Amino acid sequence: MSDDSEKANEERRAKLVKAGVAVGIGSAAIVAALLYASKVKKKPRS
Repeated sequence: MSDDSEKANEERRAKLVKAGVAVGIGSAAIVAALLYASKVKKKPRS
């Protein structure tokens, strides 16, 4: 039984790590988009 619970814990940990990496990448993409949008100013309408 301990082998099964250890395996389940490892699988759970792997899923959490993947989810954490995905959230980190998504957050970085959002920050980059916001920084880019704030730097690029639209030309005033004539």
